[in-house]
Amino acid sequence: MDDMVPHGIGDVAPWRDWPSAVDGALEFLAEHVGWDVWVVTRVQGDRQVVLRAYPSAAAPPGTELPWEDSFCRQMLSGNAPRLATVTAAVPAYASRSTGPLDGVAAYVGVPLVTEDVKVFGTLCGIAFRAKPRSAARELPLVEMVARMLSTLLVSFQSRPPGPESFPPPVSLTPRNATHSFVTSA
Repeated sequence: MDDMVPHGIGDVAPWRDWPSAVDGALEFLAEHVGWDVWVVTRVQGDRQVVLRAYPSAAAPPGTELPWEDSFCRQMLSGNAPRLATVTAAVPAYASRSTGPLDGVAAYVGVPLVTEDVKVFGTLCGIAFRAKPRSAARELPLVEMVARMLSTLLVSFQSRPPGPESFPPPVSLTPRNATHSFVTSA
């Protein structure tokens, strides 16, 4: 009985760990922003390693790309923008559209950072067809998702205190409710 989630809140329950949060964020971006593939990567030395992807078959965890050749490195180095609706129009991206990046027509990438503001990796989306210029309006949403993932990364790494450190949840029942969220006409 304890495993049951009350009706109406299961879709907003906290994620159990950072990988679950990443999966939820990538699925959200795919559903609400579009683009063909969304990935979260980690920069490890001279490699960029895929940690999670949506759809997952597009870039299985562990897929590697030389960091030197990546779009994300160009973005982080300031050689190219965070969002390019047409990668062929951005010299730093156009020169890297070979090998595993062949066919990437549009790119959006935002760094994921650690608590001490060092690069952990990236959140990025790619499309195999150019995007309209209006797609640039999506960048603030992608940046917000990246910031939330960075915050959750730090939070899950630091392992907050157990539940005994927090006040118990309050149940909004008629006896303790001070405000009605439902109004009648």
